Amino acid sequence: MNRKILIWSITAALAGFLFGFDTVVISGAEKKLQLLWGSSDMFHGVVVIGMALWGTVVGAFFGGIPTNRIGRKNTLIWIGVLYTISAVGSAFANDPWTFAFFRFIGGLGVGASTIAAPAYISEIAPAKDRGKLVGLYQFNIVFGILIAFLSNYLLNDIGENAWRWMVGVEAFPAAAYTVFALTIPKSPRWLLTKFRNSEAKGVLQIINPNEDPEKLMLEIKDEMDNMVPNENIFLKKYRFPLILAFLMAFFNQLSGINALLYYAPRILTEAGLAESSALLSSIGVGVTNMLFTLLGIFLIDRLGRKQLMYICSFGYIISLSLVSAAFFFNWEGSFMPIFLFMFIAAHAIGQGTVIWVFISEIFPNHLRGYGQSFGSSVHWVLAAVVPSLVPVLFSTIGAGMVFLFFTIMMAFQLLFVIFMMPETKGISLEELSKKLIK
Repeated sequence: MNRKILIWSITAALAGFLFGFDTVVISGAEKKLQLLWGSSDMFHGVVVIGMALWGTVVGAFFGGIPTNRIGRKNTLIWIGVLYTISAVGSAFANDPWTFAFFRFIGGLGVGASTIAAPAYISEIAPAKDRGKLVGLYQFNIVFGILIAFLSNYLLNDIGENAWRWMVGVEAFPAAAYTVFALTIPKSPRWLLTKFRNSEAKGVLQIINPNEDPEKLMLEIKDEMDNMVPNENIFLKKYRFPLILAFLMAFFNQLSGINALLYYAPRILTEAGLAESSALLSSIGVGVTNMLFTLLGIFLIDRLGRKQLMYICSFGYIISLSLVSAAFFFNWEGSFMPIFLFMFIAAHAIGQGTVIWVFISEIFPNHLRGYGQSFGSSVHWVLAAVVPSLVPVLFSTIGAGMVFLFFTIMMAFQLLFVIFMMPETKGISLEELSKKLIK
């Protein structure tokens, strides 16, 4: 693999580290904030927790615009700026509304990163390595999650303002990432969609110095010959990739993954663990997530996207059934971390590794940013709705019923994988466009 491609891919993927850290760091502070501000379950879930998620929805919904207009690289730089502002502002907030506002800013960065980073990496990666390189984005997400859990555990006992340090420490990696993003080149495929051919040729020569860049440029231009001015992803011919993106994102969140990550300490406490044990077990969740994501990245270009989704679907159904049963039958709390680790492993090796790779592959070059935006928007609308309802649902219908619902949804995901999902491994982006666009 070209060393420069790897370095650029890792740099872009670091947006995922900030995504993971920003998303999960709130789990260590959320109970303290609810007590500090005396918030009701509904206000706490919808405003204090939910505003960041709705920021993510807005970032995902509109992130395709800058990704296509100013480019993948420039969008990644602005994402770093948003993360930095959010971390500093959240740390100094003195009321729930100010806190929610700055968390909303960070959410914008999270949502936009799910579009710009996978799109950028997929467009510089060779087909044979595209899965593992785009998968670096997911690895950085789970690495950020692990570091957030670890950071929360280490900062938990430093005093009454521990929550400020928990949410504020993100400013340091965010500022560093912003500087790193300045060093990467622009995506050659994006440059070609803007008819900046000489710039695109220069980047392609760096990416693959052993091949004639004119050959790839001709393939890309051949795809662009079918482009209709001002067309959008909602045209009939793009219906199949649109449905694929929707269902992939839909099932990702209806597994309950974000509900578990945001409320891991609360779920483990409710299952009978002491608070310190719950926080420590949360670190175990992060470690499991990272290890199985690495395994998923190792396998995604070998077994393929569809095979990993088979594995994760069965893993989801088994682990979520056990979590639900543990709540229904009041099994000992010590079993719960094991069941949750099984669930995280199933997610990490399948949906966690596959979703951003798959959605970044199935749309044509000139609409990739908008296609990513659509898939990310579906993902983040559900990621905002589901965790926002968790405190209320736990206190009304109970945790057992919540996890039983997630189990049923994963049975439907298995049917999606069997009957609808195509395999995309090892196929060029331009060839995939020909196959999926009817």
